[in-house]
Amino acid sequence: MLLAVGFVLAGAGILVWLLLPGRLPDPPWLLIVFAAVGVYFDWTAVEINDHLVISTSLLVQLTAAVVFADSEPVVAVAIIAALSPFQPIDFRLRRWFEPAVNFGQLVISASAAISLFAYLAPNAAVDSQNLPRFVLAATAASVLQGALNFTLVQFIFRTVFGARQVRPWSNMFNIMLPYLGTGLLAALLGGAYHMINVDGTLALSLITLSLIFVVFFVSQMTFVSYARLREAQDSTLRGFVKALEAKDLYTRGHTERVAYFSELIGTRMGFNGTRLEKLRWAALIHDVGKLAVPRDLIRKRARLSGNEYEQMQTHVHLVEDLLAEVDFLQPMVEIAAHHHAHFDGKGYHGGHKHEGTPSVEARILAVADSFDAMTSTRSYRGGSTPEPSSILRSSRRSSR
Repeated sequence: MLLAVGFVLAGAGILVWLLLPGRLPDPPWLLIVFAAVGVYFDWTAVEINDHLVISTSLLVQLTAAVVFADSEPVVAVAIIAALSPFQPIDFRLRRWFEPAVNFGQLVISASAAISLFAYLAPNAAVDSQNLPRFVLAATAASVLQGALNFTLVQFIFRTVFGARQVRPWSNMFNIMLPYLGTGLLAALLGGAYHMINVDGTLALSLITLSLIFVVFFVSQMTFVSYARLREAQDSTLRGFVKALEAKDLYTRGHTERVAYFSELIGTRMGFNGTRLEKLRWAALIHDVGKLAVPRDLIRKRARLSGNEYEQMQTHVHLVEDLLAEVDFLQPMVEIAAHHHAHFDGKGYHGGHKHEGTPSVEARILAVADSFDAMTSTRSYRGGSTPEPSSILRSSRRSSR
């Protein structure tokens, strides 16, 4: 409650301070067009990480800053940013907290970034001679706005949900890197608008804006494609898990628990979001090789014989064989295929190798897998309570 009120007051205070002198961007119709486009792209934003949504609205705002470079760019972009958080679903669900905090953080980050842009940009009309300085100003503003936006969103979610309810974001370098290109593209688009519309003809302005908005749409489709790719990858992993659990009812939930325990360990060891995600995905596929192991062997209630145990060991080789053609999983397959390897050379590796030290991720996966195996009920034995003495006794039994 206090967090939302604080962000609303901060955002509203900035808007009042900017509008108080009474100077508005000119022409007004152009501001309305950019605001409408910015709102549309925010309404179609996509989730690319846990609770992290993104759209091409930043490109819209920075392009507007260049277009209004000689007519209150900070005011123009602050207004565009202020309208973005209010979406139809919020009104239907009577949801006010999310748009309230988004309103404040977007106005704060946009105003700060465009203020930097106004400070760095040349005090002259946009033309071919001073365009490089506009590119520099827009790029600096893009990086600042992206950094402020992510920082404020992280602060909000950690305050509201707590660190354990929101996964650390992965691939942040790959996400932040395009912000350099966003500033460059925005400066070029805004510069093109100025240089093409020197005489201020309305028809020419509309044609130029139409071409610029096509670029905006293509940029938005890039984010949509990335989000769909991640969703497809996650669905693929879930499909493997369901197929495995359908084959072995006794291990239902085992894969999810191992992934959870692995994340807990990785978090305590200071893994960043990208490394944690790889560890979680490795945990989700660590037993996929058992799909090629006979069901009777997996469900056998008695102790495995020597030959049967060797046959069961092949599942770490099979996970490599089954997923060899899935490119995005290769780093995770390497972890999963070595989670039964030991420091002393015993155990068993994937890739039909029996040498080398297992990676830190493989060791974490081994601990998580062993802990869940010892504390859950299997077809061949009951589960142990998570007490040190019980786990030691269970560890001496044959495990699979």
